[in-house]
Amino acid sequence: MSRYSLIVAVIAVLAAGAGMYIARMTGGANAPDLRSGTFLSTPKTLAPFTLVDAQGSPASLETLRGHPTLVFFGFTHCPDICPTTLALLADVQRAVSVPGLKVALISVDPERDTPAAMSAYLGAFKGDFIGLTGTPPDIVQASKSFGVASAKVDLGGGNYTMDHSATIFAVDSGARVIAIFTPPFRAAALKTDLAALAPALAGGAP
Repeated sequence: MSRYSLIVAVIAVLAAGAGMYIARMTGGANAPDLRSGTFLSTPKTLAPFTLVDAQGSPASLETLRGHPTLVFFGFTHCPDICPTTLALLADVQRAVSVPGLKVALISVDPERDTPAAMSAYLGAFKGDFIGLTGTPPDIVQASKSFGVASAKVDLGGGNYTMDHSATIFAVDSGARVIAIFTPPFRAAALKTDLAALAPALAGGAP
């Protein structure tokens, strides 16, 4: 296992453990029975953040409000888990009946992920995607809001990659996290779970 895979695996295990603990503390009798994720009966309120979208326009927590969103943190130069996960989410988005469902990629690589780079990258996935990037401090702020970890890894010769959490956050129309999914991701299970989450995703407080 590579250093990257090991770090991502450790982060995934920790995130899953934290999610299970939260669910155990807040779970209710009416909580959806998810196959591949953890439902938060008490939605997580996100702290405000300021970014820019793939068109270079200002974006914020309000960008996620008014529609359900699957949020993933990654970067356009990611060699494996990011494109694989985004392709999966595009497939899931097309398959499930969740009105207004969007997929948001929040960059952890502000040095390379300009709005233009995000736009070109996300266009390849043929989905209803939102690309968000910003300055390094803005990215840190957004990452802290979701509880995402990332780190720059020097590869030598002026090259680098980014280690980062590989969690999918299900965000309701009120811009609150109501479920989390950690690797390994399976399309069939995600589709089933999102169908079960549909009422909660659409019912977020304004």
